[in-house]
Amino acid sequence: MKKYVCTVCGWEYDPAVGDPDSGIAPGTAFEDIPDDWVCPECGVGKDMFEEA
Repeated sequence: MKKYVCTVCGWEYDPAVGDPDSGIAPGTAFEDIPDDWVCPECGVGKDMFEEA
């Protein structure tokens, strides 16, 4: 699975880790994250992420 990086703050979403603090389980592909999820670092939406 591909990693994605926030273009605003540089936080990296790693599917192997997920985002447990936001309820995203390890092994969740970026495409499978709900559309209302936001960057845990700066709060922007999924549309501000690009493939790493």
